[in-house]
Amino acid sequence: MRDYSDELEADLLDVFGLDLLDLWTGRLSLRRLHVLISSLLARQGSGALVAAVDESAIWSHEAHILARISDALEAANWLYIQANSSEENALDPPEPMWRPGIPAPAAAPKAMASGAELAAWFGEMNSL
Repeated sequence: MRDYSDELEADLLDVFGLDLLDLWTGRLSLRRLHVLISSLLARQGSGALVAAVDESAIWSHEAHILARISDALEAANWLYIQANSSEENALDPPEPMWRPGIPAPAAAPKAMASGAELAAWFGEMNSL
């Protein structure tokens, strides 16, 4: 409660219409405050308290799924363009969409085979 008192106070006023000062005037018990805080933390993707405790909760579950779909579409488009372009027009692979609370992944080394390497490999496969 010490770390996130401002966010807690804002959410209590916004969601329940209660003032945190009611705890000291006797109109709000510690048990009820605990129940209300638990309820606020269970509200995925909404509220200042949830955002302060877990940055990734700023987005809803559906928003995270949409970001994954967006990443998959960009990767599929990139693969299509790469497959239908010459090597001199090669594009860098798309970066994944930023997500709150999730650190950016470290850049992986490029381990893609060139067209000549693929042709040589398929040529070896045909000779078997």
